[in-house]
Formats: sequence, C-alpha cells, structure tokens
Amino acid sequence: MSKSTIVLGAGIIGVSTAIHLARRGRSVILVDRRTPGEETSFGNAGLIQREGVVPYGFPQDIGLLIRYGFNNRIDAHYHASALFKLVPFLGRYWWHSNKSRHQAIAKAYAPLIENSILEHQDLIEASGAQQLIRKDGWMSLFRTTGKQDAELAEAERLAKEYGVGYQALTREDLAREEPHLRGDFVGALKWKDPWSVTDPHGLTKAYLQYFQSLGGRFASGDASSLAPRASGHGWQVMTSDGPLDADVVVLALGPWAEDATRKLGYRFPLGVKRGYHMHYAAAGNAVLNNWAMDAERGYFLAPMDRGIRLTTGAEFADRDAPKSPVQLARAEKVAREIFPLAERLDAEPWMGARPCTPDMMPVIGKAPRHEGMWFAFGHAHHGLTLGPATGRLVAEMMTGEKPFLDPTAWRPERFNP
Repeated sequence: MSKSTIVLGAGIIGVSTAIHLARRGRSVILVDRRTPGEETSFGNAGLIQREGVVPYGFPQDIGLLIRYGFNNRIDAHYHASALFKLVPFLGRYWWHSNKSRHQAIAKAYAPLIENSILEHQDLIEASGAQQLIRKDGWMSLFRTTGKQDAELAEAERLAKEYGVGYQALTREDLAREEPHLRGDFVGALKWKDPWSVTDPHGLTKAYLQYFQSLGGRFASGDASSLAPRASGHGWQVMTSDGPLDADVVVLALGPWAEDATRKLGYRFPLGVKRGYHMHYAAAGNAVLNNWAMDAERGYFLAPMDRGIRLTTGAEFADRDAPKSPVQLARAEKVAREIFPLAERLDAEPWMGARPCTPDMMPVIGKAPRHEGMWFAFGHAHHGLTLGPATGRLVAEMMTGEKPFLDPTAWRPERFNP
C-alpha cells in the first residue's frame, strides 16, 4: 500500500508538491484553512521568472538606506512599530547581501530558477492551462540613462553566466511596443525568457483540478492542529471532516511555516515582505501590451484577465498587522501619470505576505529531527516561479528517487543543525 501523505498549504508550492507525489503513487490529501491559492499565491505580478537567478538582496548603499529611512517610497515601506522585532532578520539579510556572499548565493540558487519554465510547462500542459500563459517576457522601463546603463550591464553579465536572454529597447522601440505609455522614458530592457500568467489564482486552480484527476483530495483544515499520531508513527491534522491521519506530512505553509515549525522546536529565521495589488480598467481604447516595471519607482503593471494589475514593492511589518496600503496609493499616483488607468476594479486592495529567509533561498528537504516530515517554504518573491520545480524535487526525495537537482544548498539543516 502506498504511503499516505498530507500536504499542508494549498498555494502553488503545496499544490505542485501534491501533484508530483500523486504522480508517484502516493495517496495525497491537500489541506488548507482556505480554498486553494487564496493566500500569497493569489496576488503577485504573474511572472515565471526564468531571468530571476539573482535573488532580491538587501541594499548595501548607505545613501540608499538613508533614503529608505524617510519611509516615503513605493518599492519599500516599513512599520516603525515592527522594526525592533524585525532587526535580527534584517541584520542577517543585510549580511548575506554583501556582494561576494550574494554572488555565491545566486550560483546556488540558479539551478531552481533555470528549471522553472520547463517544470511549469509540464504542469501547464497536463492541466490544460495554456490559455493562461503568455510567452513574450516582460520589460523594465528606465527614466534615466544611468539606471539603464547599469541594468543593461547586469543583464549582459547574466546572459554570459546563466544564459538569460534579453533585448535593449531604445526610446523609439519602447514607443512602438507601448504606444499608450506616457512619460519621459529613455528606453527599456526586455527580458525574453520569462512567461507571464494572466490569472495566477486560475493557474493554481487548474493545477488543483489536475491533482484531483490523479486521485488526490482537498480538505479544509488548520495547520495549527498538526500533531504526532497517537501511535507514535505518522501525523494527524484536524479538518472539517474530522481528524485526518497520514504517514508523512509536507509543510508548504509559506509565511505561516514558522508557526508550525516553532511548535516542533525548530527556529527558522523566517521574515515576511508584505505586498499589495489592485486591478484597474484602462481608459478609453488604451492597451498595455507588456508586463512592465517602472524601474526607478519600484511598482509593476501587468495586463491580466481581470484588468491591469498594479503591484507594489515590499512592506516590512508584522505578518498579521492590518493592511496599510500606502505604497499602493503612492504607486497609483505615479502609474496614472504614465498610463491612462481608469477606475479601480477591486472593492479593496489585496495584501499578501512573501515568506523570506535571510539567505534568500527556500527551505526544501527532510525535517532534521522528525520522521515523516518534509519542508517546502521560504520562496520569497519566486513562489509562483518555483512551485513546480520545488514540488518535483520534494517528491523525488520523499520517494527515494535521485533528485533532478542537488538539494544541498536549500537543506533545512543550514538553520537547524
């Protein structure tokens, strides 16, 4: 009889893991307190970022840090009341973001990113979700030649070291690509390899339906009820249908992983970067053709099925603090200056929390001190990108296959020896 498995967390990481386990003959039940894909996986820029081999580091420039201190930017915002609690995480994040350490982390991180498109393609085709995918990359818009030159030099480095494809766009090229874009942009950088998703929540739901077609089940339950089974072997979770037992459990809980692991004696330095989005109609006959980031301002515009989605940068705050969408208000004001946005289409701003480790890499592997427990969380800005690759890697390790990637760099033991 195949081992029974509970996957806790039904975001893109958990659903992808459940699929790969079900494909390998495991009896899998996916458990979440909400319906699948409604937490962090719901709100993002909708990019499968093949170019994202270098994780987002903590700024090292003192002048820039001073400017962040004024707390009036779009790309980053903080709650002063949370800073004392956040200092240990931010300190370690800053330390790992040193140039030499950051470059070493990128080399360790890159194999996951490099496989992101191929692994998504597998699940997209299997789930019949092709209508949600565009394969024309995304662009970064530049207001100054200094920023443009620096970003193009970095793109050239990534092309040489990691095989990333890009194209430099002049002011005239940009005008042809985006005729309704306003503002004095000097040009753009177009990343050619990434795919974009016109409905990230819809993609997670399509993957869920594929999982269910493989015999998998979904149950409503709370990860806080996780406990060892009375027999001493396996795990139990309370669900709306009563207690659910399994031989093995996978924790794919995103920013809530710290709650579950801390109860078991682990100390993962997991921080969160909160983010916001809002959808808008386009005014008149205006069309936004590309996923586009205003590089010097730090917000993103994405032409999705529901409308044009505006996403903000990172908010550093307590994970469960009330919404404070000041970045969204700042971004909307600037975005309306460069593109004819019409009315808001959402009743209120959406907010989610990205789960981040200080070394910018996810936690993937077997729990060091508990039998029958596996971890898959901490993917920061790249949860959507890395869902299928992570799911395959975890499933291969759990079933004794040779992993298609060396998982050493992402092992839990780096934080919990």
